[in-house]
Amino acid sequence: MRLGFSTRWLIPMCVCAFAGTKLRYKPGVIVGGRDLEHDCGVHRGIGYFLEPLILLGLFARAPISIRLKGITNDTKDPSVDTFRMVTLHMLKQFGVPMEGLELKIESRGAPPLGGGEVFLRVPNISSTLKAANWVDEGMVKKIRGVSFSTRVSPQIENRIIYAARGIFNRFIPDVHIFTDHRSGSAGGRSAGYGVSVVAETTTGCLISADATISYPSIEEMNEESESSELTSPEDLGVQVASMLLEEVAQGGVVDSTHQGLLFILCALSPPDVSKVRVGQLTPYAIETLRNIQDFLDVKFIIKPDPNSNTVTLKCVGAGVKNLARKTL
Repeated sequence: MRLGFSTRWLIPMCVCAFAGTKLRYKPGVIVGGRDLEHDCGVHRGIGYFLEPLILLGLFARAPISIRLKGITNDTKDPSVDTFRMVTLHMLKQFGVPMEGLELKIESRGAPPLGGGEVFLRVPNISSTLKAANWVDEGMVKKIRGVSFSTRVSPQIENRIIYAARGIFNRFIPDVHIFTDHRSGSAGGRSAGYGVSVVAETTTGCLISADATISYPSIEEMNEESESSELTSPEDLGVQVASMLLEEVAQGGVVDSTHQGLLFILCALSPPDVSKVRVGQLTPYAIETLRNIQDFLDVKFIIKPDPNSNTVTLKCVGAGVKNLARKTL
């Protein structure tokens, strides 16, 4: 039986049985485990799978160690760099210990053929998450990032960084963007380049933006009636710098990409009040709020702030506990 990419990785983590062409799934405890592997395919980036894996892993019986293969950086999903630099650290606000929480980028893979690989470790929480009171984003004190390239000239990374710094240094001097050039098997099977940048504030908030450019396959080039020009490294640097400045200007303790995950963590927290502040709600965040109400029966009180153009949200968590973890 051929399994879809959304169900294959459930087998070693959950209790499910297959018969013929039908899937029979019996909800139970999340098992977790070590030395798991999953091929994410090339339709979505690895970042698409990382968010649900984190949420599942926190409530598993045992810590999760899994190797994911596929596309590490693309235009559809958050890059693995953003996940490593921002998403994992966001979990600290909800009491998740950083020990045992790790993401290693073994190799990079750009669209359309991928070929990247990451290794993720997720600890399981002992009981519940912690309610968060997270409303002060502070002021930006420094900007960090990483520029990568696969199967192209490493000089492209320096051109991206030079252009991005030209924008950032108008506002802040503490800017460091590192380079990560990959070739051979570590560079995946497609050529591409990109950059991920993060603004860190005085209160520990991390605001991110990323962008990726990849070379199309021969088949895709033949299908196009007119050859479209790739964005130059200089334009890409200016683009991602402008994106980050826009995210910072919107306000809030997280960027627009992380709003949905933030609300889910608040809803999973103990039956205590969680209070967070974000910028303008994205369509995905609004849909997430609706799903939270349907599945967890948690309602958020939403209060816009006309002075800062931000939105404050409060909720009482559902009190989800890790009943699968064995205790002494």
